[in-house]
Amino acid sequence: MSPTPQFLIDADIVAFKAASAVETATDWGDGLWTLHGYEKDAHDYCETYFEGIKQTLGSGRLVLYLSDKNNWRKDVLPTYKANRTGSRKPMLLPAIRQWMIDKYKAVSMPTLEADDLLGIKATKEPLCIIVSEDKDLKTIPAMVFNPAKDTEVTNISEWDADYNHMMQTLTGDQTDGYAGCPTVGPKTAQKILAKCETKADMWNAVVAAYAKQKLSTEVALTQAQVARICRASDFNFKTRKVQLWTPPV
Repeated sequence: MSPTPQFLIDADIVAFKAASAVETATDWGDGLWTLHGYEKDAHDYCETYFEGIKQTLGSGRLVLYLSDKNNWRKDVLPTYKANRTGSRKPMLLPAIRQWMIDKYKAVSMPTLEADDLLGIKATKEPLCIIVSEDKDLKTIPAMVFNPAKDTEVTNISEWDADYNHMMQTLTGDQTDGYAGCPTVGPKTAQKILAKCETKADMWNAVVAAYAKQKLSTEVALTQAQVARICRASDFNFKTRKVQLWTPPV
């Protein structure tokens, strides 16, 4: 009998989409509006989402991952995701997260984002497929499937994953609150990395791009560290702590 593959689900995205989809605004007149949503409808949304994954990828075991409320990246860069502070989240989001924990034994770990848990698991064990709509997962050398866009699984090589990590270091991510290298967009970043043949070449090109903007190697390193989605090699399983990314020699 063949081993059963594991479908590693970015449950943060699924929970948010489900909770958002079932919110309904009601006008009661006289200027009174309320939002309501049925929790069962959100459950059904999630179940349909999961069933769609199985129909596309075949038989496999779903393993759900949720982000912790604390985030190790904020110790490296305090502005990380600071732009999201105070923004309203769908009202059913906490209930859906708890439902995922109760029914699917969704996994969470102190200070880690769901992305990190996906990356650690997928680079530690065989037969894992990351299922996520987040482009950041392209920085993981693993099998990745985006249910919003893909029709088949993409097997990302270590070189491509490292290249994508350096791309993120250069371009930043405004949504996540880290700026990257000023004036550098995706096309410029591609040109900067175009002739690189080794990991060290890529890092040296990144440092040079930051230096051109009068920014230090330390600034570039901070951006690279927060852009890094954890792999098994970035995590100390004894202390259960993240080991910050260090440049290749």
